[in-house]
Amino acid sequence: LPAGFVLAAVLEREDPRDALVSSKYDSLAALPQGACVGTSSLRRVTQLKNMRPDLRIEPVRGNLDTRLRKLDEGQYDAIVLAAAGLKRLQLEGRIRQYFGVDEMIPCAGQGALGIEIRAGQAPLAEHLAALAHAPTWLAAAAERAVSRELGGSCSMPLAAHAVWAADGRLTLSAALGHPTQPERALLRAEAAATVSDLDQAEGLGVAAANALRERGAAEYLKDA
Repeated sequence: LPAGFVLAAVLEREDPRDALVSSKYDSLAALPQGACVGTSSLRRVTQLKNMRPDLRIEPVRGNLDTRLRKLDEGQYDAIVLAAAGLKRLQLEGRIRQYFGVDEMIPCAGQGALGIEIRAGQAPLAEHLAALAHAPTWLAAAAERAVSRELGGSCSMPLAAHAVWAADGRLTLSAALGHPTQPERALLRAEAAATVSDLDQAEGLGVAAANALRERGAAEYLKDA
C-alpha cells in the first residue's frame, strides 16, 4: 500500500472463480475450433491457451455492461469474467460455465474486497474491524505475497489462490504463464501450512513464490 495508508479490513470473499459467458455456447469445450474469446487478462489468456490452444483470444475493454454488449453484438463467441462481479451486479444468469479454481487459478485476492484507510485513524479502524473476515484476510495476504515476491503487475500472467482445509491448514496454489508466448506450459506450484496470523500467511506466499522460481520462473519473468 502507499505510505500513509493501511488495510483496515478484508470482507468475506465472494465467489473467486472465473466464469465463461456466451450467447451461444454452454461451455469452453462446446466452443468451435478457432472460436474468438474475449479477455484482457494475461492470466486468463495463458490458462485458456493451455486448455484450448486453438482459440483466438482478443482483448475486450470497457465496464461490465460494455463487455456484455460487445458479446451480444457478436464480436466474440464468449468472454471470460470474474464470477464475483457478475454476481454482485445480479448478472449470474449470464454465466454458462464456472471454471474450478484448480482448472483456472484466480488472481490474488479475486472476489475479496478490502477497505483501505489513512494510517492513524484508530476510531475508524475499530469500527471497520467488525466487517473483517479473518479467513479471507489471511488467504488474500498469502496470495498477495506471491505477487509481491515476483513483482506482479497487470502485465504478468500470475495466478494465486488459497483454500482452507478442515484441519486449519491453508493450501496455496500458484501458476505463472509466459507473458509473450501464452501457449507455453504454465509453471505451477503449491505450498501448505498452518496459518493463524498475517506473518504466517505472507510466509506461505513467499514459499509458493520460491517454488515457482525453482520451476523456472526467472526465464518467464525476464520477458514480462
